[in-house]
Amino acid sequence: MSVSKWFVPMKMILPIILGSAIYAFGLLYFIIPNQLMEGGVTGVTVLLNYAFSIPPALSTLLLNVPLFLLGWKVLGGKQMVYTGVGIASLTFFLWFFEKLIHTGWITPFQTERDYILATLYAGVTLGTGLGIVFRYGGTTGGSDIVARICNRKFRWSMGQIILAIDVIIIGASLFFIPREKILYTFVAVFIASKMIDLIQEGANAAKAFTIISDHAPEIADKITIEMDRGVTLIPAIGAYSKQAKHMVYCVVARHEIRRLNEIVKSIDPRAFVIINDVHDVLGEGFKET
Repeated sequence: MSVSKWFVPMKMILPIILGSAIYAFGLLYFIIPNQLMEGGVTGVTVLLNYAFSIPPALSTLLLNVPLFLLGWKVLGGKQMVYTGVGIASLTFFLWFFEKLIHTGWITPFQTERDYILATLYAGVTLGTGLGIVFRYGGTTGGSDIVARICNRKFRWSMGQIILAIDVIIIGASLFFIPREKILYTFVAVFIASKMIDLIQEGANAAKAFTIISDHAPEIADKITIEMDRGVTLIPAIGAYSKQAKHMVYCVVARHEIRRLNEIVKSIDPRAFVIINDVHDVLGEGFKET
């Protein structure tokens, strides 16, 4: 493979690795030392560490491998490649930072009185890491894989599935950590979500794409096949050229923005693309009516 062909995947993989490193650092530097919590499968690894002192790197690997294989089978290998990079990177950096902590190279931020400071920095760090990973098409595995599978099979809302998993896991932590730490955790989760939205360039539920191109049918077909999203072709006439053409209209989730842009550019680099914020999306693939 030539250097130019390696450049595109590496341009996606390196930020995912960086984001995973930031996320792992926040987890070991702010969350675990102060007995805070996290949602998703990562929350399960934190609980296992509190209850049985199982290293987070080990439990992350053992929990995510079966989910990854299931996702590969149901969703297809193409969608899971960058998720695999995220899982591998997160596992490695959890192990790496844990070694640095145990050898004394890093001293975690542990406090007995200023939990709000630990909470704020935990939210910012975790949100920044995940935001970078999501922006470049990856995930750190876990509940995201479950949500994608349920969305594909049952058309359940990914956001609602992830929220339900988070509530269950954080609720279960009441058996292991004080209630006030749960309240601090909700603050950290809220801040993390806002950081993810900021890095993803938008804080809304979805984005609407209006694409004007001479190759609109081909773009619509590729979006339908590769992204499993509904697409509408709208007849239009160019005011200057007086030529009939089609516009493509499609609504996608935030983490799909980059993928849709790539599809458009691969077919028509000269396409005119308009991206709008969309609120309260109802229908298939989003919130059901």
